Amino acid sequence: MDFPQSEEEVISLLSDFAVDTYPTLMAILSIAAYSSFVFMFYRILAKRDLITLDLSKYANDFKGKVQRYVRSLLFLLQYIVLIPLLISFWTLVLATILTLLSDGTDHSRNALIATSVVGAVRILSYWTEDLSRDVAKMLPFAVLGVFLVDSTSVQWSQFEDLLGNLPGLAESFYTSLVLLVILETLLRISHSIGNRLYPIPDLEATFKQADADGDGKLTLGELAAAQASGDASETPIDSQEE
Repeated sequence: MDFPQSEEEVISLLSDFAVDTYPTLMAILSIAAYSSFVFMFYRILAKRDLITLDLSKYANDFKGKVQRYVRSLLFLLQYIVLIPLLISFWTLVLATILTLLSDGTDHSRNALIATSVVGAVRILSYWTEDLSRDVAKMLPFAVLGVFLVDSTSVQWSQFEDLLGNLPGLAESFYTSLVLLVILETLLRISHSIGNRLYPIPDLEATFKQADADGDGKLTLGELAAAQASGDASETPIDSQEE
């Protein structure tokens, strides 16, 4: 390789380098952006409790009971309004990914696949969030892998066709959305009844409380602090028994 001898040769070399590396750089940034979005997307979708309600911070007096009642009503309204919106958003995201990155032209089939994946993830989240996270990220990353291996281009024409056929697909999507909302409601009711009949310690909540830095791992210091906190909470009971 000959080193450039003049300013024009340096500029020409840099220009050729930019032209040659531009597609690779765009591919790197696109994969990173897509993977980051999927990472945030599937972690939220796979959570059992999409929104949480904490009534333990309210006192047991009359004012605290009123606050609990009002907060419970607001939580119920949030659940009724937000859950359908979140579920429909996730279904649309998956359907859009399938439309843009796959070769299929059957938009109804893409919507069916997206609805099935979201429904399966929501069911599994009430059993184990680890498995639900795996299923939630399976389809987006599988589609990305097929897209990269097959060297296909983004199907913008299919997306435009999807937008043009929205009136015809609206009824099918509405039916799928109603099905997912009913499924989520039944899962939540069953989970609440099960907790009432067979109360068990919320190990996940205990773990999150002990994980002070939020990295998903317990250090020796965090474990010792959690044990000390547990011992401190049991001390008044022991002293009363003595």
